[in-house]
Amino acid sequence: MRVLVVSAPLVGHVFPLVPLAVALRDAGHDVLLATGGGGLAAAGAGLPVHDIAPGFDFGRIALRVFPRHPLIARAELAGTAGTRGAGLLFGALNDQLTDPVVALATRWRPGLVLHEPFAVAGAVAAARLDVPAVRQENALFDGRDLVRATVARLGGALRRHGLSELPPPAAALAVAPPSVAAQGGWPMRYTSYVGGGELPAWLREPGDRPRILVTRSTLTGPGDRGPMPAVVAAADDVDAEIVLVRPDERSARSLPANVRVVDWIPLDEALPASAALIHHGGAGSALGALAAGLPQLATVGPGDRRHNAELVARRGAGLALRPRDITAQALTQLLTDDSLRAAAGQVSREIAAMPPPADLVARLAALV
Repeated sequence: MRVLVVSAPLVGHVFPLVPLAVALRDAGHDVLLATGGGGLAAAGAGLPVHDIAPGFDFGRIALRVFPRHPLIARAELAGTAGTRGAGLLFGALNDQLTDPVVALATRWRPGLVLHEPFAVAGAVAAARLDVPAVRQENALFDGRDLVRATVARLGGALRRHGLSELPPPAAALAVAPPSVAAQGGWPMRYTSYVGGGELPAWLREPGDRPRILVTRSTLTGPGDRGPMPAVVAAADDVDAEIVLVRPDERSARSLPANVRVVDWIPLDEALPASAALIHHGGAGSALGALAAGLPQLATVGPGDRRHNAELVARRGAGLALRPRDITAQALTQLLTDDSLRAAAGQVSREIAAMPPPADLVARLAALV
């Protein structure tokens, strides 16, 4: 079976699709990953990758789209736009992606198309070829809502390919733990490719003090420095070892004695020896901490960050704070609040009970 995997050209969208793609490949199927931009780094997992977005610049799309919708743009920056801002951005993106994805699918002739919610170009290609499309969730929204918002802003892509509407998928794969968020579809355990980098030996074992890992987004906008500056400012008054992962230059310029710096690392391998994770509110970071059973502090911010952070806080597995509200007291609570750790452990066990990607391969093959 040939499987075309289609993703928006962004690291945080592509990497969660890789484990299932690898499982399909390892089961003997031919897999081709269609993406672009930073997502091309998924080739490091040993998958063939095709660039469907040469010269991709997400900022350029935002600058073209948002000035025409100032109220939605303002809400998107505050994290209160729901799916409206994402629909504008990814509708415009998919209008550009659809023609190259359909052309690729027509040449390669997959028997199955697997796509994430913000890559509806894959579903258009599947409809054109009359093959099954499967939506794979990679976030904490319900993918059905994301697809609807994207298709509503898709422009002329459907008409160009002879469609009046997007057919429903043959199946969907739900990765959110049900106690955190509701998604429709076959359950599948969340896991993600983490890219390159090597884990230093000292991060494989717990240190003398509890360790807090601090990460930042792979997609940043103007003035968006995430939680790192506030964590560094509070670090002197926290009894912990704090590790900044890929810090920006300003955050790493002058550090307290209990703060260390590392470059890109396989984060999933560092989490077991850590006590907590602080991050920008991205879905991958939130799900990674939940899978590891670690309390987390997620900052509320633009796009889906407020949504993700508030879901985690509502479940009791972490804190949702604005970066300027991060204090030594909050960091200490992250380490000492047993209720946070207990809730995170419950969700971790919930995720572990979901079928791993390899268990879905035969079920997907049966669709063809």
